[in-house]
Amino acid sequence: MLDTELLSRIQFALNISFHILFPTITIAMCWFLVFFKVQFDRTGNAIWMRAYRFWVKIFALTFAIGVVSGITMSFQFGTNWPGFMEKVGNIAGPLLGYEVLSAFFLEATFLGIMLFGIKRVPAKIHTLATLIVAIGTSLSAFWILSLNSWMQTPTGFELRDGIAYPVDWLAIIFNPSFGYRFSHMLIASGLTVSFLIAGISAFRLLQGDDKRAPKLTLKVALTSAMILAPLQAFVGDLHGLNTLKHQPEKIAAMEGIWHSEKGAPLLLFAWPNEQTQRNDFAIGIPNLASLLLTHELDGEIKGLSDFEHTPPVKPVFFAFRIMVATGLLMIMVAWYARYRLYRQKKQQQPLPSWLLKLLVVMSFSGWLATLAGWYVTEIGRQPYLVRGVLMVKDAVTDLAPENVGFSLMLYIMVYCLLLIAYLSTLFVMAMRAVEIEEIQESEHKGPAKRNANPAQINNFLQEPTNV
Repeated sequence: MLDTELLSRIQFALNISFHILFPTITIAMCWFLVFFKVQFDRTGNAIWMRAYRFWVKIFALTFAIGVVSGITMSFQFGTNWPGFMEKVGNIAGPLLGYEVLSAFFLEATFLGIMLFGIKRVPAKIHTLATLIVAIGTSLSAFWILSLNSWMQTPTGFELRDGIAYPVDWLAIIFNPSFGYRFSHMLIASGLTVSFLIAGISAFRLLQGDDKRAPKLTLKVALTSAMILAPLQAFVGDLHGLNTLKHQPEKIAAMEGIWHSEKGAPLLLFAWPNEQTQRNDFAIGIPNLASLLLTHELDGEIKGLSDFEHTPPVKPVFFAFRIMVATGLLMIMVAWYARYRLYRQKKQQQPLPSWLLKLLVVMSFSGWLATLAGWYVTEIGRQPYLVRGVLMVKDAVTDLAPENVGFSLMLYIMVYCLLLIAYLSTLFVMAMRAVEIEEIQESEHKGPAKRNANPAQINNFLQEPTNV
């Protein structure tokens, strides 16, 4: 039987892995909805409204599961990790409170107008509500990433009898790694949604959906992915340099460097062996890790043997490579698919079916990259809960392992059912959209004017909702 600490770690990892899937979508999805709505208000073209009305339902579904899974995660602070709030609650509590007061209430208040007010309030008020919900989702990410970053690079506090007390809130909120993590997460969300929209749009086209809405959303999503994917690689590199400065032991685990060395190679593959403290079956590019991390071919990188506490190497090492490989694949697919879309438009031909199928397969590639990156971040922090301040073993509950194991089994069952239901609903909604007839072509073209009149907007709002 596993002990309470390991079971609690598995349970929290499962909970946060499930939860993060949904905010990763809602954070950026809402900004896509703002774009669709503004384009409709500006041009009066019904295609934008159809795109909005299809994806706003998926946003609502995703938002609901994200909220529910987030609540159960906060329960675990009390049930599994009472030492966390006891030792650092003076800092974690207010940051979580700010998130609820400033972000969640903002989202909850205007979400009703966004979802149900489209035919009940003026168009500009509805667009404003959508914009405020988008700001709320980003603000929520701001506070959560601020707390998580503080746990990685804690500043602005003092310890008294083992309890952390805040002395500088600006230093706490804008801690040394916050900017990098926040921007990295926002771009990850944008990429996740770009590939999700591209994948579902491609799925509709493969099912014979010849409407203009999926073609338009495919173009928007691929354009977004083409911009965000290389930008994420750039920000990720800056984030890595920041991690080298503040958490060098995590970098050593990511790169599989056991002993300090100059001119360290970039390992493409290896099997880290913690017993012998070496890498078996290593294939690497000489000096490249040193060049990327220190900007010098023979730059020195500290090895794991130089630190008193180090994270488990294998999960960090492999998760980092999965994240990078997925990111590189996303860059190549985004650029190639957008190029082919541009070429096919000039030749008046649809995208080849193999490329559409590839986009469907990559619908959730953003989830894979985000989870892998999250594991690098969180496992790379071990054995600390708050680096240098609070160790995991000092915060865990004294509940019996049987109790934690039982609740873990319940979480696994519920999350599996919810995930299957969510994915099934997503594709059922896409199939229903395929089956609905499109309105007359003349209405599609619409008057390309800068402000749609109320009668025209009302007419569009009466159309079938799944197109």
